[in-house]
Amino acid sequence: MSTSLIPFLEMNGSANEAIDFYEKALDAKVVYMLRFGDVPGNPESPLPPEKKNMVGYAVLKIGESEFQLTDHFTGSSYQKGTQVTIVVQTNDKDKATQYFEALKQGGQVNEPLQASFFSPAYGNVTDKFGVTFRILTKGRQ
Repeated sequence: MSTSLIPFLEMNGSANEAIDFYEKALDAKVVYMLRFGDVPGNPESPLPPEKKNMVGYAVLKIGESEFQLTDHFTGSSYQKGTQVTIVVQTNDKDKATQYFEALKQGGQVNEPLQASFFSPAYGNVTDKFGVTFRILTKGRQ
């Protein structure tokens, strides 16, 4: 089993600009990027054209470390100061469930732990101290 903690940055429509900045400022290298226009979607809810080039998910590497980025896209409001979360990434679905269940005690579930097109178990929880964690099981559903 492998588990790692990864900083996750949520940008307010400026992820492309941030990626360019971090490539120059920190010698970051993009190792993966998925734009919202490339995400499998609901045909009844087409993506507005201005959102298609926004970053749905990107992984950047700096030396031996990595961090992840996205553009804020959901219907919830973007609040500056809350754009850094921590990804707990594991390759063990049972361990992901254990982490999620423990972190939600006294906290708040933002997205329930469930399968998605990019993970067998993904969820988002804010713990009782106000720290937001994204629990991610590596692999595809």
